[in-house]
Amino acid sequence: MKYIYLLSFMVLIFGCNTTQENKKEMPQSKIEVEQVKVPVINIEEANRLAQLPIHCIQTEYPNKLNQTIGGDDDLKSPKNLHPAFYGCFDWHSAVHGHWSLVSLLRQYPNLDNADEIKGMLLENLSAKNIKAEVAYFFEPYNATYERTYGWAWLLKLTEELHKWGDPVSKELESNLKPLTDLIVEKYIDFIPKLNYPIRVGEHPNTAFGLSFAYDYAKSLGNEQLQFLIEERAKDFYLKDVNCPLSWEPSGFDFLSPCFEEAALMKRVLPKEEFKSWLSEFLPQLKDENFSIETGKVSDRTDGKLVHLDGVNFSRAWSLNEIAKDLPEYNHLKNIANQHINYSLPSIVGDSYEGGHWLGSFAIYALNTVERD
Repeated sequence: MKYIYLLSFMVLIFGCNTTQENKKEMPQSKIEVEQVKVPVINIEEANRLAQLPIHCIQTEYPNKLNQTIGGDDDLKSPKNLHPAFYGCFDWHSAVHGHWSLVSLLRQYPNLDNADEIKGMLLENLSAKNIKAEVAYFFEPYNATYERTYGWAWLLKLTEELHKWGDPVSKELESNLKPLTDLIVEKYIDFIPKLNYPIRVGEHPNTAFGLSFAYDYAKSLGNEQLQFLIEERAKDFYLKDVNCPLSWEPSGFDFLSPCFEEAALMKRVLPKEEFKSWLSEFLPQLKDENFSIETGKVSDRTDGKLVHLDGVNFSRAWSLNEIAKDLPEYNHLKNIANQHINYSLPSIVGDSYEGGHWLGSFAIYALNTVERD
C-alpha cells in the first residue's frame, strides 16, 4: 500500500511541475491592434500649420506677461518689455512660434508666404531686439524668468536655425547668439543646484527642459552642457522604477511626466542600458498589446483644458523617441499616431487659447514621425 501512496505522490508532483511548466511555456495571445493612418507633414499641411504662428508672433494682445514687478516703471506694454517675443499670448509661446516657422521653412523652402515669413523673422529677431531681451534678464526679479520651459524652446529655436543653412538663418542665429549664450549659462548654473527633479505635466517639467537643452548641446557641440545634462539626468532618474502611468494625464497636463522622462533617458543612456532601465521604469511598454487612451479635450476655448491636446502631441514625440532604433518597441509608433490624429484636425481655425501654441507641438510631433 505504501508503494501505491508513493507512486501517487510522485504522479502528483510530476503533474504539478508539468502544469507549471506548461503555464510558463504558453505564449501570450496577441490582440490584433488596428494600425491607424500615419500622419504626415507635407507642403499642404505645412502651409496650414504655418498660419498659426504667422497670425500670432506679431499679435501683442491678449498677453500674459508672467511678470514680477518692482515698481511703476516696470509696467510697460508687452512689446516694450519683449520686442522680439511679445506675441502669441506669452513669451515662451512666441519663442516656439518663431521655431515653428523656421522648422517649416527649413523643410519646405517653397512654403507659401516664405518671403513674408522671413521678413517677420528678421524684424522680430533683430540684433537690437535681442539685446533688449538679454537686458530683461538682468533686471531685478527677472533672473529666473521662464525657467526652464522658455529656456528650452529658446535653445530649440537656435538649434533649428543652426540646421537650416539659409543665408537668413545665419543672420538670425548670429542675432540670437547673445540670448542663446545667456540661456546656456543659466542652465549650467541652475542644473547643479536642482536637488530634485520637477515631475509635473506642465511648464517646469525637468525632463522636458533637459531633453531640448541636450538636443541643442549635441547639435552645436557644447560638450560642457551635454555632459552636465547626462550626469544630472542619471542623478535624477536612473533609480526610478514603475512610473505611475495610470495617474496620467492630470486635468491640465500638456506633458507626460513618465514619457518625457523615458525620452530623456533614451537620449543620454547607451542603448542596452536604456532598454534595461526602461524594462523597470515602464515594463508595460514592451507588451505589443499595450495601449493608452488619448487625452480628451472637453472645451477648446478653455486655455487650461485645451492643454490635453498638447499632452497628445508630446506623448507622440516621446513615444517616437523611445521607439527609435528599437524594433521591439515599434508598436509604440502606432500609439503615437493615434494621439496625433486625435488632436491635429482641431488646432487650426480653433480659438486663440490653443492656436497660439498648439501648432508648435503639432509640428514637433509630426517631425518625429518616420517618413517613407
